[in-house]
Amino acid sequence: MSEYTATIHWQRQANEVFSDNRYHRRHDWRFDGGAVVPGSSAPSSVPLPWSDPAAVDPEEAFVASLSSCHLLWFLHLAGKGGYVVDDYRDDAVGVMARNAAGKMAITRVTLRPVVRFGGARRPTADQHEQLHHAAHEQCYIANSVKSDVRCEPALAD
Repeated sequence: MSEYTATIHWQRQANEVFSDNRYHRRHDWRFDGGAVVPGSSAPSSVPLPWSDPAAVDPEEAFVASLSSCHLLWFLHLAGKGGYVVDDYRDDAVGVMARNAAGKMAITRVTLRPVVRFGGARRPTADQHEQLHHAAHEQCYIANSVKSDVRCEPALAD
């Protein structure tokens, strides 16, 4: 079993009342390798100026996570299959809508990878499709979409 960590931190600015719902949503995502990513609510969920459109929102991160996992598995499987990938671009899109329980959720993510192969050996259209199918089957994130999410809160001293 492996564990992955992220530290998410938000702090109220001194001039923000908070109880009036007029506070900034910008926060930091810190990862064990040292990367710090600015996060915020999506401006479509919380209007400006309380959202930061330059930061990554959780919905975008969810879509990017699925796309990134698919990419990494695709590259692995293509290399294992003897293919050389020169370029891979995915303009992935997630759709927010009501799910079967009537709750707002990312109900669909569409990956749209465009791959350019180099080298002498190139896959046929069917082989290319099969590589993507296999990558999807192996993707940890795609396999986790129905994960058990738990919350274990604690009060600060």
